[in-house]
Amino acid sequence: MADQKKLAIIATKGTLDWAYPPFILASTAAALGYDVQIFFTFYGLQLVKKNLKLKVSPLGNPGMPMPMGMDKWFPVLGTALPGMESIMTAMMKAKMKAKGVASLEDLRELCQEAEVKFVACQMTVDLFDMNPSDFISGLEFGGAATFFEFAGESDVCLYI
Repeated sequence: MADQKKLAIIATKGTLDWAYPPFILASTAAALGYDVQIFFTFYGLQLVKKNLKLKVSPLGNPGMPMPMGMDKWFPVLGTALPGMESIMTAMMKAKMKAKGVASLEDLRELCQEAEVKFVACQMTVDLFDMNPSDFISGLEFGGAATFFEFAGESDVCLYI
């Protein structure tokens, strides 16, 4: 449809907390009738691997709310201690489950069912010597020109 709105998203982050926005926004836009494409590049390629092993990194993430008011009294350097990443990841997963937030796998599948187009950056795949067989099915591979072809006609373009 010529009058169908388009949403283009560039997903560049590969942590658990940064994985949700592209899938939530894409699935919502698709439900609203948008034609949607997500271009996964650099660390964002972690989001389209078959086996998701994403973590939360509290280091360098000062906006992250911490339990027990830790963000007020716990030194930022303390987030670099061994095991903190695993602790924060477990806490984030538990909180999301308790609040009924869909899993990343479910959101990703919902996007695919809604015909959101997933494009992996071929240059990044080559740069990091990634194996295309490590990625989910239905993923297309293309370069920046592939993204611009779609994004150039999009109504909304997001960099996440």
